[in-house]
Amino acid sequence: MKSGTLISAPELQRRLQAEDLLVVDCRHDLADLQRGAREYAQEHIPGAVYADLQRDLSDLTKQGAGRHPLPEADAFSALLGRWGWHPAMPVVAYDAANGALAAARLWWMLRLAGSRDVAVLDGGFAAWQAAGLPTSRELPRRSPTQVRIAFDSAQVVYTDELRQLQQNPQLLLVDARAAPRYSGQTEPIDAVAGHVPGARNRAFSDNLGSDGRFKTAADLRAEFAQLLGTHPPGDVVHMCGSGVTACHNLLAMEHAGLHGARIYAPSWSGWISERGNPVATGSD
Repeated sequence: MKSGTLISAPELQRRLQAEDLLVVDCRHDLADLQRGAREYAQEHIPGAVYADLQRDLSDLTKQGAGRHPLPEADAFSALLGRWGWHPAMPVVAYDAANGALAAARLWWMLRLAGSRDVAVLDGGFAAWQAAGLPTSRELPRRSPTQVRIAFDSAQVVYTDELRQLQQNPQLLLVDARAAPRYSGQTEPIDAVAGHVPGARNRAFSDNLGSDGRFKTAADLRAEFAQLLGTHPPGDVVHMCGSGVTACHNLLAMEHAGLHGARIYAPSWSGWISERGNPVATGSD
């Protein structure tokens, strides 16, 4: 966790016994929006609070900013305060999708707020269960705190800036969706199929080994080096369908020691919400 990226289930158990840290259950299912909350109620890591992707980690009232718009800093501050968080408190996020829905999203949001002592549970809740570690149905009682954070806007890209960046050959836009969605062969969620012209494809699932855990930092660094070519990490802007699984690629790069990439927060769903934005199909 010192690296601010990943933590194993045994290490999380040791830290829970030794210090005060905030554990957040971020389980979510795009096909069943209540499933995460139901599964949390049935069992979760002892002491964990629950974060709902739609309600807590997004602001669905925003128009034109994609399916999961980033909430305002005041709203996120209030959420953190309800959880009893303060800036010196470590945070571990987990989900049931190997970090993609939506533990990496919370990790990124906390980094936007300036926190570096935040990590994602490698392998998620399945890794905790496989290790034979205890679970609970008890809802935690945490003393609220007064929190006031600000997001670092320099780490977030919106559509106007992306259009400007597209004129710069240094931009490397990386789309985290599966190849069939990126190429436009299929689109089960959004109204238009395809991808932003010039974007490269690296499905977030490529960050994982066969055991559902992240590949080693060395392996990820080698794979991303092939993708980046001569581009430094700071040239990279990650995107996906709605700005959630893009965070998984960012997490993988940070774990690999490739620092400075950003997120196009509206992502594909935001891009296609503006008429006239060009659409590409095929493998590019």
